[in-house]
Amino acid sequence: PDVLSELFELAGKDMRDYIELIPIAPMYRLHWEDGETFDYYSDEARLLAEIERIAPEDVDGYRRFYQYAAGVFEKAFPLCHAPFLSFWDMMRVAPDLIKVGAHRALYSKVSSFFKNERIRQAFSFNSLLIGGNPFRASAIYTLIHPLERQWGVFSAKGGTGALIAAMSKLFQELGGELRLNADIDRIETQGGRVTALRDKSGRRDVCDLVVSNADVTYTYMHMLRDEPLALPKARQLSRKDFSMSLFVTYFGTQHKYPKLAHHNVMFGKRYRGLLDDIFDKGVLAEDFSIYLHAPSLSDASLAPPGAQSYYALSPVPHLGKAAIDWNLEAPRYAQRMMSYLDERYMPGLTSHVVTQRHLTPFDFRDRLKSHHGAAFSLEPTLLQSAYFRVHNRDDRVGGLYFVGAGTHPGAGIPGVVGSAKATVATILADAARGRAQLPAATTMVRRTDAIAVD
Repeated sequence: PDVLSELFELAGKDMRDYIELIPIAPMYRLHWEDGETFDYYSDEARLLAEIERIAPEDVDGYRRFYQYAAGVFEKAFPLCHAPFLSFWDMMRVAPDLIKVGAHRALYSKVSSFFKNERIRQAFSFNSLLIGGNPFRASAIYTLIHPLERQWGVFSAKGGTGALIAAMSKLFQELGGELRLNADIDRIETQGGRVTALRDKSGRRDVCDLVVSNADVTYTYMHMLRDEPLALPKARQLSRKDFSMSLFVTYFGTQHKYPKLAHHNVMFGKRYRGLLDDIFDKGVLAEDFSIYLHAPSLSDASLAPPGAQSYYALSPVPHLGKAAIDWNLEAPRYAQRMMSYLDERYMPGLTSHVVTQRHLTPFDFRDRLKSHHGAAFSLEPTLLQSAYFRVHNRDDRVGGLYFVGAGTHPGAGIPGVVGSAKATVATILADAARGRAQLPAATTMVRRTDAIAVD
């Protein structure tokens, strides 16, 4: 919550006057097919009790793991708000990253502390929440656990849309203009500098700076298609590794399922094998693991009286890995997921559903303009993180900056807010050196999104 409340504090406001954040406990409930569950708490005593119940031999391992992860957090978390604009920025922190074993894969490092496979899954799956395969995401992402231990997991009352509305209200109170449904066609440049934004209706806004929160690859390949200086970066990005995509089915029922928590992770029969299919082989497997969101358990406003709202999310290969026609596959895949949940976790589900809709990799590609329909932009591997990720300021095109999942530090609400903090610091530093001209007013243009600064 601190990364959000700081935004309001900087404006002299109290976030609590705009949005209510609800603490969630347990933070997650993990489920396995044989009926075993694991409640993932921020409270140490309750978490240790869960570990001891499943794998008493791993209690001491957890204490050692937390000591290690807390050290990673101490070294690495401050870097999430600092831009990596030069190789020397990376070299300055390289000794600390080496010291904490950032070169090792997350699952490998977790396994050095735990013997039980389910406990290993419990403390390595978190990287999937930011688009990373735990078998090749850096061990630096162990910092997610102490981050959650320290601050907990929260949900916005009224849903994430309510958080967006709160931030939009603050933005407009500060004098910002929020223009919706403005599909950006291109970022215009002249002499290697940003000069204007043009949307697909033909409207043109002259500007000195553009901060793009569109997908970074889409920005370079489409919005900057007329700028020769952007072409090498577009080609480079097209060869990068991208995160998985997602298939999400949203549904409502008139029935409540008492074994569920707000956040649920249902592990399938395979862990590494399924992730290999998703990230490497491009196979839409017969089995799956599911994240099930049940927000109305914590916030009754998110469903009509007596009803419950849910979504079930399954990681799937991105469209560059698997050429699946999701127009045909979506109904079949949704039915398979619902039948699986009905059989194992939500008895009678298929007969209780009163409304349902889907979000597919095609939506990520076509509506959200994400390259290959990747849900989290670039995959967060070691060689695609920090300096090796898209920089918060373009190296060649003057006045072009980035925020969002594709730039440093990466995906997730804390990550993208951290990227904004790093980018603003960069703009202010550039202005102090005469490299950027600070605006008199700011216009934020949403959809295929960019912020144009006049």
